Amino acid sequence: CEAALAASRLGAETLLVTLNMDRLAWQPCNPAVGGPAKSTLVHEVDALGGEIGKMADRTYLQRRVLNRSKGPAVWALRAQTDKREYSEAMRVVLDAETAKPGATLS
Repeated sequence: CEAALAASRLGAETLLVTLNMDRLAWQPCNPAVGGPAKSTLVHEVDALGGEIGKMADRTYLQRRVLNRSKGPAVWALRAQTDKREYSEAMRVVLDAETAKPGATLS
């Protein structure tokens, strides 16, 4: 979803393919956003205008800072999200993007 949104927002003709519209932005059985490695990626995508950080903020069930006993250089935020709510929220964002002239989602 992030790549399709980025391309669409840059004005490119974009096709997002999925087998099931109800499974857009579907997360695995342990739906965590962030952590020691992924939090860096989330911050970078967020800085470039992506949605993953915003969706995690809207749909988290629990947030915590990992490695708090160590120095600030290794602290990492991890959010446990509600995967159904995350998927629904991302669908709203995709629908809003497709409401722009010339865009469709099917």
